[in-house]
Amino acid sequence: MMSTILLMACITFFTRYLFLHRDLPFKVGPKMQQFLSFSAPAVLTAIWVPIVFVTDEGINLDWQNPYLSAAIAAIIVAYKTHNIYYTTLVGMGLFLTLN
Repeated sequence: MMSTILLMACITFFTRYLFLHRDLPFKVGPKMQQFLSFSAPAVLTAIWVPIVFVTDEGINLDWQNPYLSAAIAAIIVAYKTHNIYYTTLVGMGLFLTLN
């Protein structure tokens, strides 16, 4: 068990080390940089979509769903203000109010 954890830690470290260390002759090209720029939105979407839409009974698109209402409000605030603090405060505040 411990050897598996150490092996996975080594693999994780070295795969990140290749991209972060400046002295290595490995450079990421512009096409790969553009491709990698989509990874953060993809991962974040994979995290929040099940939280907002999925319940034990299935997909919940009801307006009484506090997750959905807060997510819609946060999307509107993010679009209008482009400010992460306002977006977080409005989304969390509405969720706590409705929940």
